[in-house]
Amino acid sequence: MDILATHNTPFAVALAFLLLLLVVQLIGLGDFGPDFDGDVDVDGPDGADVTGGLASIVGLDRLPLVAWLALFCASFGLIGLSLQQLIVALVGAPLPAAAAAAMGLVVGLPATGLLARPLGRIWPHDETTAVSVDELLGKRGTISIGTARRGSPARAQVTDRFGQAHNVMVEPHEDASEFIEGDEIMLVRREDQVFFAIGGSEPFRLAR
Repeated sequence: MDILATHNTPFAVALAFLLLLLVVQLIGLGDFGPDFDGDVDVDGPDGADVTGGLASIVGLDRLPLVAWLALFCASFGLIGLSLQQLIVALVGAPLPAAAAAAMGLVVGLPATGLLARPLGRIWPHDETTAVSVDELLGKRGTISIGTARRGSPARAQVTDRFGQAHNVMVEPHEDASEFIEGDEIMLVRREDQVFFAIGGSEPFRLAR
């Protein structure tokens, strides 16, 4: 099978792009980490979420965008080449490049969705988007970087109810308090992007 033949051009390009993505990742210029949330709301005539539904079908909401793109390129390229080889075996000649690409999309997109489901379950995630920021109130954490004083927040790591770690900026709830690295704290209120905390050993009293 001649991968560089004209009728195989779409699939050769997809596999070349896959190789480029892998090289970029290996040398540290890319990142498979950020999640594509899939929450693009484009409603159809009956109010259905058209784009979000399509993203779910093809698995775009299961993986980071770059990881999904790499998986799609692999599926499209390998399935397309295999189908072209099958067609040559059956009828003696391959499909033209445009027709082959359309066929590859019809088969490759659902195949990518099927592969993305099990892969998405084991893909590592640094944070979860399943909780809102305010759900961190009442959670305990530890000052990780800096010293927290009123008007001078420090970075703290707080764990949500799913066990996922979040890095937040924290100031003491009491004017006279101060937290240093390693101190245990508990978040009691929030103003914009800054949380206010009491010491982790103090009695629980969620401020309103």
